[in-house]
Amino acid sequence: MVIRVVVADDQELVRAGFGMILDAQPDIEVVAEAADGAQAVEAVREHRPDVLLLDVRMPVMDGLEAARRVCADHPGTRVVMLTTFDIDDYVFDALYAGASGFLLKDVRRDDLTHGVRAVASGEALLAPSVTRRLIGEFTARRAGPSAPVRPPSRLLQQLTGREAETLRLLARGLSNAEIAAELTVSDHTVKTHVSNLLAKLQLRDRVHAVVFAYESGTVVAGEA
Repeated sequence: MVIRVVVADDQELVRAGFGMILDAQPDIEVVAEAADGAQAVEAVREHRPDVLLLDVRMPVMDGLEAARRVCADHPGTRVVMLTTFDIDDYVFDALYAGASGFLLKDVRRDDLTHGVRAVASGEALLAPSVTRRLIGEFTARRAGPSAPVRPPSRLLQQLTGREAETLRLLARGLSNAEIAAELTVSDHTVKTHVSNLLAKLQLRDRVHAVVFAYESGTVVAGEA
């Protein structure tokens, strides 16, 4: 299956560079480019891509607002934010809006293609150690009386014991292979548990499963 991608960045060289790298892959096709957030939203509406690479800071409509609109109106498109900084305030807001992760603009060629493939398949886009650091800080920033509250109990009650344990291990930053070793099961079984828990919790992908685990109190920031 070919992964359809839209690249949105106000810098033409960035768009062209990412486009050339991705189009060179046999399983990836860049179906459109956009120079601002409004164009990105329109490109997603027209082409319905699997992945939108979206710059955080753009004219006309910034990446955060574009991410909100795309995630709300086009759940089949996974949004990856492009940023210069590995921990950017806008990235946290974008994750909360529904984005599936982020890539640095100086990302290596292989990491770019791997990232697109990973997020298109619903896997973790970020390395486990980075995911843990990012989500830990993200949830800490969201803590407090003004933070939106997610009612988790009904959804959590749908999980089997194994699925609940898989969720806790995901939130600790473990990879599928590490979870399999921890539970003494196969990688395929872990993938099944992850797929089932995402469906039951009504989550887009693994990144948001980790966010859910922290927000619901399934795990506590900083716990081993």
